[in-house]
Amino acid sequence: MSWIIILIVAIALYFDFLNGRNDAANSIATIVSTRVLSPRLAVLWAAFFNFAAVFLFGVHVATTIGKGIVSPEVVTTEIIFSALIGAIIWTSICIHWGLPISVTHALVGGLIGSSIVSKGASILIIKGIVKVVSFIFLAPIIGLILASVITIIVHWIVRYWPPRKVDSSFRKLQLLSAAVYSLAHGTNDAQKTMGIIALLLYSNGLLGSVFHIPVWVVISCYASIALGTLLGGWKTVETMGMRLTKIQPVSGFCAETSGGITIIIMSLFGIPVSTTHTITGAIAGAGSMKRVSAVRWGIAAKILWAWLLTIPAAGLMGALVFFIVYFIKRMF
Repeated sequence: MSWIIILIVAIALYFDFLNGRNDAANSIATIVSTRVLSPRLAVLWAAFFNFAAVFLFGVHVATTIGKGIVSPEVVTTEIIFSALIGAIIWTSICIHWGLPISVTHALVGGLIGSSIVSKGASILIIKGIVKVVSFIFLAPIIGLILASVITIIVHWIVRYWPPRKVDSSFRKLQLLSAAVYSLAHGTNDAQKTMGIIALLLYSNGLLGSVFHIPVWVVISCYASIALGTLLGGWKTVETMGMRLTKIQPVSGFCAETSGGITIIIMSLFGIPVSTTHTITGAIAGAGSMKRVSAVRWGIAAKILWAWLLTIPAAGLMGALVFFIVYFIKRMF
């Protein structure tokens, strides 16, 4: 394995780390804002279950990313390098501004942008891209609907409980729901980087004739995303857990449970959804069951704009990085 391949693998793992750092908010926003756990204990809890997902859900999403966005037979090392750097640049900008963007779509956008300027649009697998793009809209809607339904059911179950009993019971249950969501987050998001690394290895003839995900890639990606979650992005935590809507333990439980269930189901079908989009929809769904005005829709609109801009913005970054790499190679 050449030093260039090793360097790009390291960059991919750093991207996975950034993924965990950006999405730490998704895993712990509700249990921090409801004060079920302190921020320090919350990130430890989330990081543990991020990594624990390595043993549970297979590599369906990784296969989709590796084979379903661009044709693996014609991908080059430069394309993958440019895609990763472009995605890292856009993700870092959004982390700085506290925007809970989709790191999934940043990666897909970077890959699309660098691929088009290198090989043209013919390298793209439109069916796979349409699947990913459609879930920009479907994931938050599914999360919102499921959270609304679960919230209605839960409120019906506890309708005669004293408020103190409801609060204390769901503080304990939130530990379970946060664990479920963190497992879901780990399995869907870590696999996206696995797919990119496997694509890099396959395109350089290091996987043989059959595309697959090596075990060392699986373990290193889960470890990287768990470490990113452990170190957390606190501006994004504030946006998701404290500014979008006021969250109580019962609504936090409903949001995390519905978000986790949605992501796990999508992961088993190999669909690389945005965990950010899903949990945002779930939080809004749980919050709106109190009253629609409980959700700060102005902040939700800003988040939506960040979602819509991510694929084209990361694609532009990936394309620019590819041009820079191309001109450097020609100079030397």
